Amino acid sequence: MKIHNPFRTALVATLGVGVGLLIITAVQGLSTILLYVGTALFLSLGLDPVVSFFERKGLPRWLAVTLTVMGVLGLFVGAVLIVLPIIAEQIAQLVAQVTLLINQLNQQGAYEDFVALAKERLPNLDVEKVFSEAQNFVINNLELYAGEVWRFSLNVIAGVAGAFIVLILTIYLTASTPSLKAAVYQLVPASKRERFIDLSDQITNSVGYYVIGQVSLGMINGVSSFIFLNIIGAPFPAVLAVVAFFSSLIPLVGTLSGSILIVLACLIPDFGSPQTAIAAAIWYFIYMQLEAYFLSPRIMNRAVSIPGAVVVIAALAGASLLGLLGALIAIPVAASCLIIYRQVIIPKQNER
Repeated sequence: MKIHNPFRTALVATLGVGVGLLIITAVQGLSTILLYVGTALFLSLGLDPVVSFFERKGLPRWLAVTLTVMGVLGLFVGAVLIVLPIIAEQIAQLVAQVTLLINQLNQQGAYEDFVALAKERLPNLDVEKVFSEAQNFVINNLELYAGEVWRFSLNVIAGVAGAFIVLILTIYLTASTPSLKAAVYQLVPASKRERFIDLSDQITNSVGYYVIGQVSLGMINGVSSFIFLNIIGAPFPAVLAVVAFFSSLIPLVGTLSGSILIVLACLIPDFGSPQTAIAAAIWYFIYMQLEAYFLSPRIMNRAVSIPGAVVVIAALAGASLLGLLGALIAIPVAASCLIIYRQVIIPKQNER
């Protein structure tokens, strides 16, 4: 290939590379915003079938959106009100125990008695040196601990702010879904618009039914867990039921991970027992079989119809790229790609 104007070719190539780097830098800088928008879009597509259901009952869209959002907020607030008091109670008990221990050590002779007891129980250990080293370690790393606490607090604040932003975006996108779809449809040539609308509706319905299906599985797991954990006398059944609900939202490994956490929680001393943990393990083993072979195929058949191997690969790839959010949206994205493959690519190949 002969280049007639090397300078112009080099300039255009340099500008192309610069524009590419600029786009990559912009995407990296806007990654958090794009994550918020993607999450809100995913949630709005999941809420759209519920809104459409209310509209078919004769309600105006603004009222349907309001009822749907209020229902979701009610579930979220209910979960928080269940978990938060118990967490606050446990923190208060921990602070009380630490305060009592400090007060006991500050009493006259309490520290010496504790050191003497440690020397008696551990005769081969230089207890005073160990205590001195531990004290120096805590003092020297106090600034580091304070920094970690401060960073954790900032992350919590950022998470709450991000959740609020996602909520506002979700409400806006859910309310304006028809107008947004219509605006996108206008960008497609009229000759291909009808086909594009049909594929878009199939994809958005697939995402919506997937979200509803996952939430339904989570509700079944949460309610059944609450009932059974109360029967066997498990510790904090309401909190563990919330754990079961949210873990079921994660595809493939969510139910298993949540079940393991619940079984381990049943082994907490003074609250649970090995017998309780064994009963919980048997229950969740049976439940996972029912979910895998009975509940999930019947609930999810309208949402995603893709091979099991593709489900595993999509979930692993999504988790690697975007973490938990990627694992949640990977399966509907894979289902959407399969819709395009089956209804667009294969027919074109068959026409050749």
